[in-house]
Amino acid sequence: MSCFPCAGGDASAKKSSKIKRNDNSHNDQSNTKAADTIKVERCNEVKKENAQNVIQTSVSGEFVEKNNSPEEGIPMNKARTFTYAQLVSATGNFKGAYFLGEGGFGKVYKGKLEDSDQVSENQSLCGCILEIVAIKQLDPDGLQGIREFVVEVLTLGMANHPNLVKLIGYCAEGEQRLLVYEYMPLGSLEDHLHGFRINSKRLDWNTRMKIAAGAARGLEYLHDKMNPPVIYRDLKGSNILLGEDYHAKLSDFGLAKVGPLGDNTHVSTRVMGTYGYCAPDYAMTGQLTFKSDIYSFGVVLLELITGRKAIDNTRPAAEQNLVAWARPLFKDRRKFWQMADPVLEGEYPVRGLYQALAISAMCVQEQPNMRPLIGDVVTALNYLASQKFDPLTSKRSSRGQRSIHEKKPDM
Repeated sequence: MSCFPCAGGDASAKKSSKIKRNDNSHNDQSNTKAADTIKVERCNEVKKENAQNVIQTSVSGEFVEKNNSPEEGIPMNKARTFTYAQLVSATGNFKGAYFLGEGGFGKVYKGKLEDSDQVSENQSLCGCILEIVAIKQLDPDGLQGIREFVVEVLTLGMANHPNLVKLIGYCAEGEQRLLVYEYMPLGSLEDHLHGFRINSKRLDWNTRMKIAAGAARGLEYLHDKMNPPVIYRDLKGSNILLGEDYHAKLSDFGLAKVGPLGDNTHVSTRVMGTYGYCAPDYAMTGQLTFKSDIYSFGVVLLELITGRKAIDNTRPAAEQNLVAWARPLFKDRRKFWQMADPVLEGEYPVRGLYQALAISAMCVQEQPNMRPLIGDVVTALNYLASQKFDPLTSKRSSRGQRSIHEKKPDM
């Protein structure tokens, strides 16, 4: 699934090749799309030869002025500057064995940085500490990628939260543009839900709720804790990375926008996003709000519950769009069990399933003012994640309740 612009023209044509590459990316750290920018007008005319200066002046200048205090008591993340030679060394000259995937931004490699200041369990034969990272190498063609590069550095440079992927540093040397992130060993949520990750274990109910709660907390930080607040605009399974013990982190902020401030209710912008996740009100009007992200989150939560893709053209016509398929089922609790992922094999709490579906149904309301605030979503999902399901003691009870709903006649 790929990002799409609302309007046509030359810009759309330049993006099309990158969009097609996105469809083949199975590692979230490789999925970077063509971006509209995050209130960085000075970067709109970025030239390749001065991107380094733009990053430095933007971080130290007007963008930081708008965000003098990202969050009380939490320091800004200071991205490090790497030379191209360092990153060539880290990836073995970008050899195939280190290749992780490819998206609209470019190719992604696993890297090993020698850094005596970083603590790591990995150590080279010479005794130097090795830091394992993910390195994105920008496709050098096109201005859009340069702007996206700058936006990513600025956004993650302002952020510091356990549910956002950490930007370790960047390289803007000559024609080269690379981003260096913490390495997320379990790949993306999409990898696990839709079978793109080899030998991945089945996601059980507890893990799914843990991932949903973690992603919601990351979104809450962007909406409610960052100053100025940020609209993510590209929330989807491929942009949720998983660390050890399935700790979820949001990634890929190339489409992020500063949210409406003061008395403003929305940000007017050309429509960018991913088909199936993009809120219908935003797609129709170009008016971007925080509730646009809530809709996208509801789609992701529905994917976690059902195991289905947001858009799946291999299914019958009536089931290809996940939200359109789910809406009639939302209206009848007796049909909720039909929406549970068959891979779970009935191993889920019936009440928990009902509550999770209720949250998702509220998030994907057609009217944006009917969708909940992210703080309320976090509260609900934190509770669901804390209610651990034990399949050994609960399996029989869950299936028994499901059987009752199957047999109960319509009223």
